[in-house]
Amino acid sequence: MEISIKPIVTEKASKLTEKLNRYTFMVSPEANKYQIKSLVESLYGVKVTRVNTINVRSKNKSRWTKSGLLRGKTAAWKKAIVDLADGQNIDFYSNI
Repeated sequence: MEISIKPIVTEKASKLTEKLNRYTFMVSPEANKYQIKSLVESLYGVKVTRVNTINVRSKNKSRWTKSGLLRGKTAAWKKAIVDLADGQNIDFYSNI
């Protein structure tokens, strides 16, 4: 099973990072906390102390077009909030 992980860089996530040294990631829905912890530690070379996961449910969307009302859904996904050890940090912008 291949687990994908992508950092979330929003204002709310940045505030968590600055105040509490927590980083937010979008992960595969089938990933568990142990897999997320080992993946973050191997990718970024940091020590993870805690992982919290949140299942973000899908939302109904609709819009009016020339052909009428179009309805659909956004995809459901999983969010992981990773707490790092003191003195550790992740630089997302190092490879830009």
